[in-house]
Amino acid sequence: MHVLLIEDDPIVMIGATQALRLANMETRQATSVEAALNQFASERPAAILSDVRLPGADGFALLRRVRELDSELPVILMTGHGDIRMAVEAMHLGAYDFLEKPFSSDRLADVVRRALEKRGLVLENRRLQALVEAQHGQGLVGQTTAMNEVRRRVVALAPTQVDVLLRGETGTGKEVVARAIHEASGRTGPFVAINCGALPESIFESEMFGHEAGAFTGATRRRVGKLEHARGGTVLLDEIESLPMSQQVKLLRVLQERVIERLGGNDPVRIDCRFIAAAKSDLKALSDAGQFRHDLYYRLHVATIELPPLRERRDDIPLLLAHCLRLSADRYHTPPPTLSQAELSHWMAHDWPGNVRELHNAAERMCLGLEPGMGPCEPVAAEAASLSTQLDAFEWRLLTQALRECQGQVSLAAERLQVPRKTLYDKIARLKIDPAAFRAPRV
Repeated sequence: MHVLLIEDDPIVMIGATQALRLANMETRQATSVEAALNQFASERPAAILSDVRLPGADGFALLRRVRELDSELPVILMTGHGDIRMAVEAMHLGAYDFLEKPFSSDRLADVVRRALEKRGLVLENRRLQALVEAQHGQGLVGQTTAMNEVRRRVVALAPTQVDVLLRGETGTGKEVVARAIHEASGRTGPFVAINCGALPESIFESEMFGHEAGAFTGATRRRVGKLEHARGGTVLLDEIESLPMSQQVKLLRVLQERVIERLGGNDPVRIDCRFIAAAKSDLKALSDAGQFRHDLYYRLHVATIELPPLRERRDDIPLLLAHCLRLSADRYHTPPPTLSQAELSHWMAHDWPGNVRELHNAAERMCLGLEPGMGPCEPVAAEAASLSTQLDAFEWRLLTQALRECQGQVSLAAERLQVPRKTLYDKIARLKIDPAAFRAPRV
């Protein structure tokens, strides 16, 4: 994360270099656009600070070329011969900022620091997107040990055609895992998802097994049921624990024999589908309590995949957020928002009782501008996050509130908070806060 400084005046070069180094920013130097582009090709900087008037090509030519190579790299132009027209042109071409000489060391450091922070967020977002793309084929996003184990079991079980039981809390992604198993199984038939909890007992047989013409009033013709429709494919029995006992015994026979009889018919119909059952409750405990059939439980309990709740794999939250924000942004045709480190810390500290589904809904609200900057408003349990994470989130709130009240003026905010300005700048940099976001727009 270094700054490429392009200036042909040696005095200005020395002064700017010293100002940035005193602010703990590493620099590289060039005296022309040609030399700068050569450095750019071999070692890409995190930000560029360039004079407008240079020997040969000028700063505007540099800006155009850099925008072609990397449109998200911040370029700051500076000049001692500027006017409003030049500043407007620079911003129109995509410059991050425009500085008129002479400028103070604090002003220079402030602008470059914000540019570096922006670049850091861009690079982190690119890293997360690359990980998302790498895992997009399975749809199983995550790098924690728990998710790696889920992926391993999906890969191992998918080709075997064995029936699978998925166990996990609401919103942990059971249907996503079921679809991943189906897609990796090589089965050519459809994926049919059945919500057992939403299937009324009165139409269970008709929906699952189909019916013959005349089987009941209104049955004017034969209807193929969902299990027969899934020929060659996969059936997901979601919320299987909600099936009444009378339906459980009918399902058990189908699982054992792979044969159904349409309602109103006598001829057995062989089905060719793989079953994946999903439950949010402990079927063994329900079985022991007499609320779920023992024989059905043991028939399902052959190959099991446990899906961890989100609170047990917090390190996957940045990756999942990047994935969900991209999906939501594509859906609503909006640019995906970029989170600061402190905001991300707050999201990671949240307990997520709704798991990935809750996170996805929060991402949608963020893309629509409906989600507050710090995410969920419920208080975070003390045991849900480390002390440093909670302190970062608390400090972020204090600093952003002070900057908002001071309209982004760091010096005034430092006075109000009674801390040295240098200390406040360091905290702002560490927490990835942009003071410019709190300044009133120029007119």
